[in-house]
Amino acid sequence: MNIAENNDQPVLLALRALKLGDLLVAVPALRGLRKAFPDHRILYAAPTWIGEALELVGGIDHLPTPGLDDPLTIASGVVDVAVNLHGNGAESRQRIEELQAKRIVAHRSPGLDGPAWTTGLPERERWTRLLNWHGIDADPLDYRLNKPAVPSPHPGATVIHVGAAYGSRLWPVDRFADVAVELTRAGHDVVFTGGTSERERAERTAALAKAKGANLDAGVLAGRQGLAEFAATIAEARLVVSADTGAAHLASAYARPSVVLFGPAPAEEWGPPPGPHVVLTAVELRRGDVFAADPDPAILAVTVQDVLDAVEGLGC
Repeated sequence: MNIAENNDQPVLLALRALKLGDLLVAVPALRGLRKAFPDHRILYAAPTWIGEALELVGGIDHLPTPGLDDPLTIASGVVDVAVNLHGNGAESRQRIEELQAKRIVAHRSPGLDGPAWTTGLPERERWTRLLNWHGIDADPLDYRLNKPAVPSPHPGATVIHVGAAYGSRLWPVDRFADVAVELTRAGHDVVFTGGTSERERAERTAALAKAKGANLDAGVLAGRQGLAEFAATIAEARLVVSADTGAAHLASAYARPSVVLFGPAPAEEWGPPPGPHVVLTAVELRRGDVFAADPDPAILAVTVQDVLDAVEGLGC
């Protein structure tokens, strides 16, 4: 990538070549960087499809980066400040070192000073703590997103997000369907969201819910929305029911009431901030294998009634 056309503007690069939820928990750190380096062009190195979501953060440009297997597509020596928001493993450290930046903001590693990597921290606090250690102000509660440029196609709908990146986070389809049945009976306008790969699962959920008597006017949106439209749907939702995915983090970012089902990932690290959000899980049953193909026992322990009770507790 040739970004050196304007040599008068210094460049700050933040590496986080991960998914949507990973971006959303890093928003407080990105806001801190934007405020601390007002004259820098800030690049966020992440997969191509993340670009649309960066518009919701504001003030950040995108450097398409599919992963850590190859060096970043930016010439060595161009970056003034390199920030490792990806992790503290050998791969991310190598990609950062290859930039030969004048300043590196990262956790402690051989030859580099910084805060020690600590387990058990909420992700929003992990990255603002990193910046704070390096003398950069950042507030873990500065996580709200800009309003999407497009309106919600279904304002006031209750969003049931049936998918997840890994099987370990998939709550059974029949349970999502039962929740949809009860919520529609209570007057909710239910829609099912997800990515293209999750459309078939969403359609199965909707079909089962209809067979059980659910009145679904809008139905399945999974696979039919771009990221901006998806964000708008959640930003104007009545309620969001989701596993620990980007949908849940969007609900937090727009302060929409949410019920979040956790499986392998610890809610104390990845859970929502204070707000109208309820976390459901069974910590004592957690297997913790994020990449497993089958659902984690911690999420399977969550019942339909647990979700309905949480919705009632939220006043939705």
